[in-house]
Amino acid sequence: MSEQSTAPEQAPLLRIVTPATTPEEVAAIVAVLSALGGGEAAPEPPRSEWASPERAVRSSPGRGLHAGRGAWRASGLPR
Repeated sequence: MSEQSTAPEQAPLLRIVTPATTPEEVAAIVAVLSALGGGEAAPEPPRSEWASPERAVRSSPGRGLHAGRGAWRASGLPR
């Protein structure tokens, strides 16, 4: 009883078109492509606090704007 693969044939990942390509050149190309990484998705960059929707709300009940020393700094920073 022979087992037959049900997976379809896949196209080659790398095809050399120039007949004068040496094995060393192919190895260099494979090394560079391997170093580029696999199919992992790039991580999402952290969201800036400046783009936070909470910055649009300047004050809420019980939390007013600061007055006095350092007030200019406290008014522009997220809480």
